[in-house]
Amino acid sequence: MLYLWLKAFHIVSVVCWFAGLFYLPRLFVYHAQSEDAVSKERFSVMERKLYRGIMGPSMIAVLIFGGWLISLNPSAYFTQGGWMHAKLTLVALLIGYHHVCGAYVKRFARGENTRSHVFYRWFNEVPVLILLVIVILVVVRPF
Repeated sequence: MLYLWLKAFHIVSVVCWFAGLFYLPRLFVYHAQSEDAVSKERFSVMERKLYRGIMGPSMIAVLIFGGWLISLNPSAYFTQGGWMHAKLTLVALLIGYHHVCGAYVKRFARGENTRSHVFYRWFNEVPVLILLVIVILVVVRPF
């Protein structure tokens, strides 16, 4: 029963983290397009609150619940193909992406953004592709 509770909390944490990973770069798009000081300040506040208040805690929860799940039966995850290794590699890339987002939050707050809204539109697609591959790995377990 513990396994199912942990799995449920892990999935909820993943959903919350990805909501932030999808929305924050979209805020960057609008922030990069904004021209007045009031809008820029408003976007900076929204970005900071999303990053610190939702994304950070959600990422930590994902790692705690995911690690806990693995610790209950590590051989089940690591001896039946390489799908878990691939998934964890993608999670590591997502953690890096998360921290890059944090660096952009700080740059915008200091008024030092040098990227265009077009860059952020493409940047916004990275977590979508990673999520697609992770879901396929977990559900299909192709290898």
